[in-house]
Amino acid sequence: MDRKKLVLLLGALIIAVATAVAARSIFAGASAPQAEAVAVPVGPKVLVAQRGLPVGTIVTADAVGFQQWPEGLVQDAYFIDGEADMAKLLGTVVRHPITAGEPVTQGSLVAPGDRGFLAAALGPGMRAVTVPVSAKTGVGGFVFPGDRVDLVLTQTVKGNEGTDLKTSETILSNLRVLATDQSTTQETVEGKTVVRAFRTVTLEVTPKIAEKVAVAQTIGTLSLSLRSIADSQSDLERAIAEGVVNIPDNATPEEEERLLRSAMSRPSDKAATFVTGGDVSRFQRRSMPAMTSSRPEPVTIAAPSMGVPTQVSSRAGSAPVHTGPTVRVTRGKETTEVPVGTR
Repeated sequence: MDRKKLVLLLGALIIAVATAVAARSIFAGASAPQAEAVAVPVGPKVLVAQRGLPVGTIVTADAVGFQQWPEGLVQDAYFIDGEADMAKLLGTVVRHPITAGEPVTQGSLVAPGDRGFLAAALGPGMRAVTVPVSAKTGVGGFVFPGDRVDLVLTQTVKGNEGTDLKTSETILSNLRVLATDQSTTQETVEGKTVVRAFRTVTLEVTPKIAEKVAVAQTIGTLSLSLRSIADSQSDLERAIAEGVVNIPDNATPEEEERLLRSAMSRPSDKAATFVTGGDVSRFQRRSMPAMTSSRPEPVTIAAPSMGVPTQVSSRAGSAPVHTGPTVRVTRGKETTEVPVGTR
């Protein structure tokens, strides 16, 4: 190769390398600067709702908690960590609805002893009634404000041949406990709940159920039956399946939550289960009254017979000879009773 061409080729190669190095340095210098996070002033921890708290909710330890809050948004009405006494806040009642994550203000709570405290704890249209209990009828003191209980009535009725028959029946269910004696809180010592005996329990009921409780206290002995937390959810699912709770298709999540919460907290006075002494002890069976088969209501039908309307009354009864069901046939003024299955 000619020496002159070799020198030109070598010079072009050097110029290309220099150009590439220069371009790389230019692009590296023109890259976008890295964004730096701006430090936000960290404020104190304020008390916020851990879940939605409707009006009448009794504040418990799992309902509220302290959370970091921007310093510029802290208000004087907030409860500040280190300044607020949580022991005094537990057992208070929500006066205004609080959404999840919203700070709890001093004006949104009513403390025990304040005017209108119990009225604030009641839901719309509800009433408060107090029933006497003992260690035996009050689940040994393991009932606390906010729990759900059933009410059991135990009494003695006249059985067969004038003997006494012991009976017990669940007359009311899903009642919310508002207070035990005059306390609306559960005392804790070193993180453990203190179980104390109490003599009265205040329950949240409807006006009709309040009348039933007043009468039940004069009939026999009332006992509390503590309900599981899972029962409310299963009862709600059953109510939705049966169509008792109707949620509109265009309901917002907030409206749906409000309807479901209202259905779960509603006490029930439907026909309940019962147990007699004969179900428990064989020695009580003789006091149980003789069970008689129920008779269907007479059914009147119009059937032509010799030009005279016929009235037929179907009834399960007993005849002097025939012990099966019979049909009573009336033609004019004459009535005959014919056993079913005969002619």
